[in-house]
Amino acid sequence: MSEAPFDIAGEGEAPSLLAEFFRDAQAAGDAAVDSPLLWQLTRQQALTQALSGLFHGPQALVQLRLWVFLTLASQGQALLSREQIDELFHTLRPEALETALKRLRDVQLLEWDEAARAYQLPALAQRMAGLLAPLLAAPAEDEDGGELAALLGQVVGANQLGNVDAQQLQLLHAQLQRLHGAFADAIASGSEFRLRQARSRYDRAALLIDRASEAIAAIIARAQGPEGHLMLERAARGLGQAQSRLLAMASQFNRALQQADRQRVTLGTTGITSTDVKRWLQHQGALHGLLAGALARPAFAHALAPHELADVTEAEFERDRPSAPQAEALPGAQEAPPGTLAAVALPRELHDLNHLLATWSAEDGAAGGPPAARAIADALLGPRPAATRYAQLAYKAQLMPLLGDPQAAVLPGATGALARQPWRVAWQAEAAALAHDEIALLTLGQLVPADQPLEPPHDG
Repeated sequence: MSEAPFDIAGEGEAPSLLAEFFRDAQAAGDAAVDSPLLWQLTRQQALTQALSGLFHGPQALVQLRLWVFLTLASQGQALLSREQIDELFHTLRPEALETALKRLRDVQLLEWDEAARAYQLPALAQRMAGLLAPLLAAPAEDEDGGELAALLGQVVGANQLGNVDAQQLQLLHAQLQRLHGAFADAIASGSEFRLRQARSRYDRAALLIDRASEAIAAIIARAQGPEGHLMLERAARGLGQAQSRLLAMASQFNRALQQADRQRVTLGTTGITSTDVKRWLQHQGALHGLLAGALARPAFAHALAPHELADVTEAEFERDRPSAPQAEALPGAQEAPPGTLAAVALPRELHDLNHLLATWSAEDGAAGGPPAARAIADALLGPRPAATRYAQLAYKAQLMPLLGDPQAAVLPGATGALARQPWRVAWQAEAAALAHDEIALLTLGQLVPADQPLEPPHDG
């Protein structure tokens, strides 16, 4: 092998200075062969030279060149006379404009056509304008969203033209990985504000990915087909996995936000939450100003002797030290104490109602005539209507459906006795006003003897 410098610029061209950065010429040649990216860069000598000449120097001078170049590229004319250029940049000093135009001519971004006596932009300038097109776009809401949109636009556009390459997919894959890492850090932090900020960024990124999902699926299918090659297939598979991982983070965001909502504290009955307080504090310009006048007297530090500190510390350790468990014998057998089974006492109103109904039946039997219907109000209010409370009346009204109930009639006790009373209730669809302290209206109805048919309720 020859020890001459590797001709990294191509056949017939002078050896590039890039080879001087490698250990030897053989290493430079191997790197160019093994790295397709380095090989492609070495084939773009004119473009890299134009970039170097355009961006070399102070920031203000670079901005001047970019403004002049992008303005000329956006005119949409094949030829531009010097008078037209002077008119476009009439606000510039002549020497500043001439300096910018000279640099553009030196790096072959501007050519002088002697026959037409005018300037023209060569093909290299058109490629350069395409590379610098993102500078003309308005800044995105966030850097990640703008970069992701630009990369997705390049990939989708290249897919439409059929010239997508592995390098574009790898750049998009790397951006998705960075977004996934940033979102994972926000979820792990547990901060509600970081979560909500990251969730808004995630929603924008997911929307962009969803819009480009069809093109990405087509690229993956084409890369895995017979027309694809190995590097494009690997890049497409990695891109598909990164896309799936990123879209699967929606459930993680939901769980993290739900956890943050559960930890939110409401301050009393004011409706103000701890989140509102944090947001208010974040918008305060000087937090130390909130303490103005809060301390009525300064705090003084009290010095303690070392032996006092040691005594207090030892006592605290002894107090908090758990005692060793002691072995205890199981208790001996004991007889269970005698117990009683107490039934729940029923309200007295049930017994009073049974007694009243039984009294009515006995009075009708002693009179010898047919039993007479009684007003439901007499049974509910009892013999002392003025002393009856609303709760007592409501309880008796709930007991009325038990009259004549065959299932309740077999029960023992006061409930079964009420169901076996020879009375039936017939409610009416109207109410009457009462002169009572607690009861204003009472639904009308009658207690009818069990051997008489019930009349259906009727409207008044």
